[in-house]
Amino acid sequence: MIAAAAGVLLAGPDSAAQRLTLDDAIGVARMQSVEALAARSSFVSSYWAWRSWKASRLPSLNLYGNLASFDRSLRQLQNFETGELVYTSNYNMQNSLGLSVVQNIGFTGGTLSLYSDLTRIDEFGQLRSNTWYSQPVTLSYSQPLFAYNSFKWAKKISPKEYEKARRVYVESMEEVTIKAVDCYFALLVARNSLELARKNFGNTTRLLGIARERMKIGSTTRDEYLQLELRMLNDSISINENSVKVREAQMALNSLLGYDDRSEVEPVLDERLPDVVMDYDMVLSKALDNSSFALDNEISLLTAESDIARAKAARGYSVEINARFGLSNSDSGFRETYRNLVDQEVVGLTFSIPIFDWGMGRGRVKEAEAAADVVKAQVAQAENDFRRSVFTAVGQFNNQRQQCNASRRASEIAEERYGLMIDKFRNGTADVTDLNTARSEYDSAAQKYITDIKNFWNYYYTLRKLTLYDFMSGQDLDVPEEEMVR
Repeated sequence: MIAAAAGVLLAGPDSAAQRLTLDDAIGVARMQSVEALAARSSFVSSYWAWRSWKASRLPSLNLYGNLASFDRSLRQLQNFETGELVYTSNYNMQNSLGLSVVQNIGFTGGTLSLYSDLTRIDEFGQLRSNTWYSQPVTLSYSQPLFAYNSFKWAKKISPKEYEKARRVYVESMEEVTIKAVDCYFALLVARNSLELARKNFGNTTRLLGIARERMKIGSTTRDEYLQLELRMLNDSISINENSVKVREAQMALNSLLGYDDRSEVEPVLDERLPDVVMDYDMVLSKALDNSSFALDNEISLLTAESDIARAKAARGYSVEINARFGLSNSDSGFRETYRNLVDQEVVGLTFSIPIFDWGMGRGRVKEAEAAADVVKAQVAQAENDFRRSVFTAVGQFNNQRQQCNASRRASEIAEERYGLMIDKFRNGTADVTDLNTARSEYDSAAQKYITDIKNFWNYYYTLRKLTLYDFMSGQDLDVPEEEMVR
């Protein structure tokens, strides 16, 4: 019965499982994972916001008009001599069409317009007539003074927001890489635990048979025999538990990679580690130059300054200059409308200045300045925390390579010692306690070695995310814009 159980429990993984290296898993995750698709979607939104801002700085060409505007109604009029109010019949139709070019002036915040339009009014009723009104060319300019210049601040902030979006996208892809490392090694650890459990079950089953024969001649006690039998039962339970963990880890990896939940993947442990040593000053310099962190701080400070400017402009002062220059004419004939054109010049200054507002405007400015001081303090603290996180990450990575070498050697020693202890038990020179101790040390060392390799890659890709720099190739990480928006 024990032999039959051993045959079932010792069956290895599905031989049809797809072998997958860590690099393969990372590549698939960066292409197919939901997180990668979400990162691309987020960037596409930022990309079109950037395109819209660039378009707002260019002249816009507009066609406008009012076609077949028919009006048959009574309209109230007042006699300017007697003051009498009378209702007169209004029976006409208007049609107008125009073309305009509008350019926002970012430096001043004004708007320059050039337009040409034509209007026709048809009067119905007893006295039928039609009138044409043309403005072949008109140039107008509107310039607010002491107002918040949204164009100027957008010019300062929008390019940085777009560059930040680019960097956030690359950082998001590195985050996908880190998640792929976690899921990949979670499956690797689970499969290794299952393999160890099966191996231990087989060893314990064979040793239990030896102990049974020795117990007959009195060289093994009943207590030692029961320890081995209990160990064998625990091993069978461990096989079942680890089988469930393997399935859970497999499904988590499949979900990340976009595979069918029934797909089987066999992760391959690559023990080769790149010979890379991190220098803190170099890593910090790259992190400040390449990551979205510094840009995010710059945008926060600029936004705070923009809010102060907006608050100052909202104190109530309003001054605006409007000017319009052009040619126009009106006639009953279409062609005559464009002859003997009359100059038109309209220039005006409008203003509104509060005499006393009970300190409301000043309060808004002080509120914005206080908020800006908080932002400056938060940025300073964030920079200190960022430097500390970079220092910690560099130290962890530099120590991890030595840790991997030590744990690999520990795993080799523990495996050899466990094998020797099995031989000693067979020869009768070791007891069950020594055997169990050696086995526990081997299991722990084997798992720790895999975990240390996982931590090595986790630290490495964390530094890549912080710096957006590939330390193996010596190049900054970047993704072509075409790939991000496709």
